[in-house]
Amino acid sequence: MSKPHQGARRSYGVRTAPYGFLFPAAALFLLFFALPIGYAVRLSFHKIEVKGLGLGKGAKNEVWAGLDNYTAALTDPELLHSALRVLGYGVIVVPVMLGLALFFALLLDSERVRARSFARLAIFLPYAVPGVIAALLWGFLYLPDVSPFHYLLRAAGLPEPDLMDGGLLYGSMANIAVWGGTGFNMIVIYTALRSLPAEVFEAAKLDGCSELQIALRIKIPMVAPSLVLTFFFSVIATLQVYNEPTTLKPLTNGITTTWSPLMKVFNDAFVGGNIHAASATAVILAIATFLLSFALLRASNRRTTQGAPR
Repeated sequence: MSKPHQGARRSYGVRTAPYGFLFPAAALFLLFFALPIGYAVRLSFHKIEVKGLGLGKGAKNEVWAGLDNYTAALTDPELLHSALRVLGYGVIVVPVMLGLALFFALLLDSERVRARSFARLAIFLPYAVPGVIAALLWGFLYLPDVSPFHYLLRAAGLPEPDLMDGGLLYGSMANIAVWGGTGFNMIVIYTALRSLPAEVFEAAKLDGCSELQIALRIKIPMVAPSLVLTFFFSVIATLQVYNEPTTLKPLTNGITTTWSPLMKVFNDAFVGGNIHAASATAVILAIATFLLSFALLRASNRRTTQGAPR
């Protein structure tokens, strides 16, 4: 009489096992991702109302603000200026980083390359350096008083450019991002190249194609999904730039406390003490990032569908 009961319990355990494995990940997602986002959205629709001098118990109350915080954020010129600065920064970072990543991946995939393992590790190694440490290292290399580059230029009697101010500041910060991110994108593209069938390249060689022609006409089109993936990663990372300008700020007067949108969010929340306005700005940035990523993904899928053979 106990055997059917045991069989039912075993069947029930098999059916519920996947949910048990998913529970830890779902709980972590809820606690550290979904709930903070929901709390930030809640804060964005409220504000602090001060009565009298703001002293004493009950002088400051959280009240409903509606869309006031969003209206103030969207009409704030500092947010627009910070977004334009990040746009100029991204125009340098994304194409240079992905171009170098593709170049190195194609170079490592070539049959003529030597010391492939060492070269792959050397290119990827900067990605393992924390962003703050990388920004500090490059920041001191940019300072005229301690930089060996400025010493060599001074010894040669050549002009010393100020890499921490003006238009060159964009290139200086972009250089840090390119130095640190090229290796990761290279690994993604190189892995896709190594998974391609060798028969395709052998057939192309028999037809008289050179290495350059194989790279341009076969390899790059076949790893297009990886290029799109790395492009999305790079765009999102550019929109969220924070480490480089924040770390370099004490070294120069060319970087303000609201140089990037995320720096403005931090400044509003923890310097200005207006966490509700900062939450509204953060929500706007999240929505803008999502819409931009969605638009780029749809455009990429449409182009891939149109170019696919029928």
